[in-house]
Amino acid sequence: MIDVTQSREEMTSSPAVISDMAAYDHEQVLFCQDKATGLKAIIAIHDTTLGPSLGGTRMWHYANEAEALTDVLRLSRGMTYKSALAGLNLGGGKAVIIGDSRKDKSEALFRRFGRFVNSLGGKYITAEDVGISTKEIEWVAMETKHVAGKPTYLGGSGDPSPVTAYGVYMGMKAAAKEQFGSDDLGGKKIAVQGVGNVGETLVDYLVKEGAVVTVTDIWEDRVKEIVHKYGVQACLPDEIYDIDMDIYAPCALGATVNDDTLKRLKCAVIAGAANNQLANEKHHGIEVMKKGIVYAPDYLVNAGGIINCYWEVIGYNQEAAMSQATQIYDTTLNILKKSSSEQIPTYLAANQMAEARIAAIGRIKQKF
Repeated sequence: MIDVTQSREEMTSSPAVISDMAAYDHEQVLFCQDKATGLKAIIAIHDTTLGPSLGGTRMWHYANEAEALTDVLRLSRGMTYKSALAGLNLGGGKAVIIGDSRKDKSEALFRRFGRFVNSLGGKYITAEDVGISTKEIEWVAMETKHVAGKPTYLGGSGDPSPVTAYGVYMGMKAAAKEQFGSDDLGGKKIAVQGVGNVGETLVDYLVKEGAVVTVTDIWEDRVKEIVHKYGVQACLPDEIYDIDMDIYAPCALGATVNDDTLKRLKCAVIAGAANNQLANEKHHGIEVMKKGIVYAPDYLVNAGGIINCYWEVIGYNQEAAMSQATQIYDTTLNILKKSSSEQIPTYLAANQMAEARIAAIGRIKQKF
């Protein structure tokens, strides 16, 4: 067992950090550090009422450990709600590794991380997220069985991003139906922010339906590749908020719907794959509603990945995973109708539906 006492003391010495953990009501937060491999990671388990927590690992060059902690706490809470709305028997968890995903990866680092995951005894199951590929998941799987999104040659379901993108596409179509009266995206001007694996697959769906797509990404080489491959338009990262668009699809990091961008966005719908798109859930959720924008809650529409991983855990069936991801369309419509009829923000309508399921199941079973 790797000793993390020193790391935990260093990273939780501030009362503000303890306050953050309490505010999100987490069951467990594990701080992971290994000097030999350079690993610094945090695993957050939010709620296991519905089952073991499952959520991907994100590798990002955070400014500091406090920023990483805030991110993993918000992300893991979102996973609880995501699985609840998708009808899965899973709780919410997430992990972040502090580092540059283009420079700092090694087999030793990810195998060490796998040992931390294994120490939790199945309470947390990890998978891919931003900055992580099936190759790194393969390394993690060398040290623990509590992992999903493994390569197909290891008996896994492979990269879950195609199912994630399909679910976002379904949620976007439902939001379009609510806002425009039709779910036809042909001719709609759609801005896709972030063209990683999920963003690219979403672009493919949109282009095939005849949408007018503009893309951006922090990696210029990636933008050039997507423009060449799909014949879409491109803009600089900060210009994405100012272009003429019908739908804004954030598919990179969170908090891009904030005080600054809401003054600039000209969209009628927000529907994308990024987690925690609202910088402040309550404040910006209300502001979006005031502006007449239909916001499809992120943890609702991007649930395809967790659906895919869930089916890998219980016995993979691609047809079943895609069928369940298709249901995101109807769930989105139900939440948007609840929001409209009760005159509450869509994020709150989604939260209430997720919390109702967790409470109902919680009355008949104990936490995992």
